[in-house]
Amino acid sequence: MRICYIHAFSGISGDMTVGALLDAGADFAALAEALASLGTGASFRVEKTRRRGIAASKFYVDGGEARGHRHLPHITRMIEESGLPDRVKRDAVAVFQRLGEAEGKVHGTPVEKVHFHEVGAVDSICDIVGACFCLDALGIEAIYSSAVNVGSGTVNTEHGVMPVPAPATAELLRDKPVYSRGPALELTTPTGAALAVTLASGFGAMPPMSITAAGYGAGDYDFPEHANVLRVMVGEAQRVSEATTVAVIESNIDDASPQVLGYAMERLLEAGALDVTLTPLVMKKNRPGTMITVIAQVEDQERLAQLLLAETSSLGLRLYTAERRVQAREFVEMETPHGRVRIKVAASGSFTPEYEDCRRIAAEKGLPLRQVMHEASLAYLKSIR
Repeated sequence: MRICYIHAFSGISGDMTVGALLDAGADFAALAEALASLGTGASFRVEKTRRRGIAASKFYVDGGEARGHRHLPHITRMIEESGLPDRVKRDAVAVFQRLGEAEGKVHGTPVEKVHFHEVGAVDSICDIVGACFCLDALGIEAIYSSAVNVGSGTVNTEHGVMPVPAPATAELLRDKPVYSRGPALELTTPTGAALAVTLASGFGAMPPMSITAAGYGAGDYDFPEHANVLRVMVGEAQRVSEATTVAVIESNIDDASPQVLGYAMERLLEAGALDVTLTPLVMKKNRPGTMITVIAQVEDQERLAQLLLAETSSLGLRLYTAERRVQAREFVEMETPHGRVRIKVAASGSFTPEYEDCRRIAAEKGLPLRQVMHEASLAYLKSIR
């Protein structure tokens, strides 16, 4: 699977995202033709520059319709009536929907009536659509992001001076890993935050991958503290046994029967969960409850989260990523007095008879399970002496 990792150590904005993806290999001529189909009248250019000695690409949107205030339905119509690929239209509309919901919550306005101020201007529309187009053109199937550097200080907006992160940015990044480092400036814009939270499957460490291309998108300023660039790394997902990033899905439930929870566990494991556990809890009002925890591949997070919601009475989930360390292991088949049993052998030398093999033999032969497991262990120990 082709993936893209966004490294937002100097924040993220729309033009930085487009610049980084062009730098990673997206075709500028194809991008300019696609953006022209929006009918804004704008022109586009990309220039090579440097930030603290790192070569980067800076994306510019010049001219275009001067109108700066648009509602979501108008922007959606612009995108839907363009000549963009279907996936690009879907992703771009989803980003604007997410952005509209955040702006609406901050200002107490229904999403349909939100004025998109700065992000309704031509350059912001082209930045969002352009980022979605470049990701599609590069064949990206999954996107992941680092923790996001939001900056600090204040920023001037149409609503006046606001603290950094701006209210809409803070709302978009709620429950995501963020931090503040560097100059007292806005490093992450609402446009950049909306792209990251809408399109990324997870936030945290870089997933196991083989890097085939890296690109750097330049920000407006050249800071003395660090290179003001957004880095993207494009490559193929890899299965690395020693260290992997996994998704953890959790929910506390106090109104489900044991039968329902047991069935949910079976469904989740059948659907590809790496592990599922049920932990007893004492919840509010002294009610006994259960915490169900699912460990999954990051790319399976959304699918398994929806399955958990469908199979239980849970109304909400906790989602986060974690680093998982596992030992390399292999299976060795051993002949025992009662049949063949697979032995799971770890790189450290520890071993365990495969439970399902031992269970099957014990049931077929009418033997105690412990006896079958013991004899399988003895057979393996004899084979390595």
